[in-house]
Amino acid sequence: MFLPLDGHGPLRSQLSRALKTAVLDGRLRTGERLPSSRDLARELGLSRNTVLGAYDELAAEGFLLGRVGAGSFVAAIEPQLPRRQASPPPSPPSAYARRAMLACARPLGGGQHKDLRYNLQYGVPLTNAALTTAWRRELARAAEYADVDYPDARGDLQLREAVCEYLARRRGVAAHADDVLIVSGTQEAFALTAQVLLDPGDKVLLEEPHYPAPWQVYRAHGARVDAVAVDDDGLVCEHLPTRAPPKLVCVTPSHQFPLGAVMSLPRRLALLAYAKAHGCWILEDDYDGEFRYGAAPLAALRALDRDDRTLYVGTFSKTLFPSLRLGYLVLPPALREPFRLAKRLATFGCPAIEQRALAGFIRNGGFERHLRRAAVVLRARRAALTEGLAEHAGAHVDVLDSHAGMHLVAWLRDHDEARCEALIARARGKGLGLYPIGPYYLRPPRQAGLLLGYAGLPAAEITVAMRLFGECLRGG
Repeated sequence: MFLPLDGHGPLRSQLSRALKTAVLDGRLRTGERLPSSRDLARELGLSRNTVLGAYDELAAEGFLLGRVGAGSFVAAIEPQLPRRQASPPPSPPSAYARRAMLACARPLGGGQHKDLRYNLQYGVPLTNAALTTAWRRELARAAEYADVDYPDARGDLQLREAVCEYLARRRGVAAHADDVLIVSGTQEAFALTAQVLLDPGDKVLLEEPHYPAPWQVYRAHGARVDAVAVDDDGLVCEHLPTRAPPKLVCVTPSHQFPLGAVMSLPRRLALLAYAKAHGCWILEDDYDGEFRYGAAPLAALRALDRDDRTLYVGTFSKTLFPSLRLGYLVLPPALREPFRLAKRLATFGCPAIEQRALAGFIRNGGFERHLRRAAVVLRARRAALTEGLAEHAGAHVDVLDSHAGMHLVAWLRDHDEARCEALIARARGKGLGLYPIGPYYLRPPRQAGLLLGYAGLPAAEITVAMRLFGECLRGG
């Protein structure tokens, strides 16, 4: 414990003053247990009687509480934190830091309502006891056998091989382990793509609407970011520029985020031809391609790419849980080494034990068993949401349902942005968390709408949430 003595007066008084200062500064917090008198005396080179005397003095003044057999604890005292004088930094932040602060002023969504019982937030994971038990078992096994040295920056070989086998079965992507880079989720994939492929001033195109996180990353990097509209067939390739083509086009072809469209085969071929003709790269974000209800699995865009222009991004945040922070990039051969070096410079690699545990979970079939169980649960929750919308809000909303993923979009009839915000506030008062679609657009949409996530609530609670939603729409 860091307790500098001031050198004035008896040692007991010096120690008492040092402890008081630590309490008032907030370094010792309410309820915190102090070291035993014997341990503190040994650490500070004092006699035990000196420490006992200081503890007794502080207890008498109300700074400490003694509990027989448990020790001495800090009493409930409001810290008196010193006021720091504001002063300019010694030098201004970098251009990147200034751009990052501006980019992050744009929110990722419509706020969060995690304190509400009926929270329809997109991105809340589907959790269950079986997954927790299976993951704990895999972690224990991996901890026993994983290498404790720095990991390979590309990722654990067993995990990269497991990802290749999985993608071949489920997404039609043929890849070698050398093509795969394990990353800390999709966000790091965006960041590495910016570092390796883009220079400040380069042009990037996103879909409109889109997930704001890549917009933030590329703007912070100094890229010029614009968006191209989507329709029922996905990205409208006819709107892609030909005079000043982008360096990078980011798409979600298997389940457009957030509207849910599936990019048609003609559009996919057109996008690949455009990338070849104009020398640009494609980033395919396959954020939740595992979950499709009543439809055959789709091949990924990369599976059609014969010219190695597509970088494929997958994540385990949606299929398992976001705190895992593991995902992967499947790279064209020409980009393997630049991305490996960028990853090594950034982090030296992802945590080895979690990687090995995930490799085992995929290899022994546990991951795909989890996906099958999760799909059954999600299908029931989606049905509860669509049926509840039809029953309680059918006259007020138009629903876009792509029969995939973990969310859907409900457009509000006769609602502008102000009425939508009032609706969200009214719902919050009933314990219902609603989220606007507007933050996912660069330019305001013509109609107000809601992004409704259904992974985080049981079907019975979704039914209640839809009843509350109907009451809010009717002004109740």
